[in-house]
Amino acid sequence: MFSLLLVIGLVVAAFVGFNVGGSNTGVAFGPAVGSGAVSKLVAGVLMTAFAFLGGWTVGRRVVTTLGSNLVAGDPFTLPVSIGVLFFIGGALFVSNVFGVPASTSMTAVGAIAGLGLARNALATDVVLEIVSWWIVAPLIAFWVSGVVGRYGYDAIEARLAIGGDGGSLFTVDTDGTIPTPELTDGTTPREATGGVLVVGIACFMAFSAGASNVANAVAPLVGSGQLTMNAGIILAAGAIGLGAVTIARRTLDTMGDGLTDLPLAAALVVAVVSATLVTALSAIGIPASFVVIATMSTVGLGWGRATRAEGRLLVEADDVVQGMTDPDVAVGDLYRPWATLRVVALQNAVPAVATVGAYLLFSAW
Repeated sequence: MFSLLLVIGLVVAAFVGFNVGGSNTGVAFGPAVGSGAVSKLVAGVLMTAFAFLGGWTVGRRVVTTLGSNLVAGDPFTLPVSIGVLFFIGGALFVSNVFGVPASTSMTAVGAIAGLGLARNALATDVVLEIVSWWIVAPLIAFWVSGVVGRYGYDAIEARLAIGGDGGSLFTVDTDGTIPTPELTDGTTPREATGGVLVVGIACFMAFSAGASNVANAVAPLVGSGQLTMNAGIILAAGAIGLGAVTIARRTLDTMGDGLTDLPLAAALVVAVVSATLVTALSAIGIPASFVVIATMSTVGLGWGRATRAEGRLLVEADDVVQGMTDPDVAVGDLYRPWATLRVVALQNAVPAVATVGAYLLFSAW
């Protein structure tokens, strides 16, 4: 029999999942949307499907981990679960309002860590191991992408021959009995192939996000015994889907256009680097900072391309560089330092708010 408190817990959990969808869809599908490979609506639908698949398969282990390994004992009573979820959802909502995707894993671990600190039951060794990887992995993503952007991007773009100017690559012919996708005018088969690759990797990133982040919405409730594992995953995946087709539109704009000029070849590089790192971290049992890794990969690629462009400006003086009529504007389009600073600052502030808020609440509980 449902109690009013349980109903509140389910609503708060759904609110967390809603914001997970808003935050992570921009990271997974921002490159694909920014390059014109898919629309925002299609990105939301694909995010929903693959996040559910990831949560239903791999995500069960993460639910168990967050519900038992970070804090000793049996901390998740129903009221405590609601309190933890409140801080996770509230912090993520603030980040989505600003249009900046925050790391759900960092926020969730931060809120649970705040509970552990308040109860003097935090598993410090586990937290330190996780945090160390949160520092190292984004740096790896930045520098790998930066090296590719400076030294290998031109060759990749030439080999793939995919520009991706932001227009749609595909249209749907609805004249026949069965709707069929067709290439838009001016889209080459190579561009279409690149678009399919970007979308495929984005789906893999969505799978990884679901595997990691379903737990962030329902682990406290499952850990407290108020929800079964299957019911929790279905609730979280449904809420993620709702966020993916609604509030995610702002983070899709930020990740697709706000940080760096992202043609299709660049989107492919970002997706490969991010998906590889997230998969590697998941394989060793670390809740991956999915958003931060992908963001720093995007920033690193833009920075690498910008330094490449600056080097050419020094050599070619007043000549036009790759069709750029205004060199200063062109470099700014490749890498936007102030936008990057805003994103990185908020991505670190959101988990900190969740940690401090949870600590203060449970200290006074």
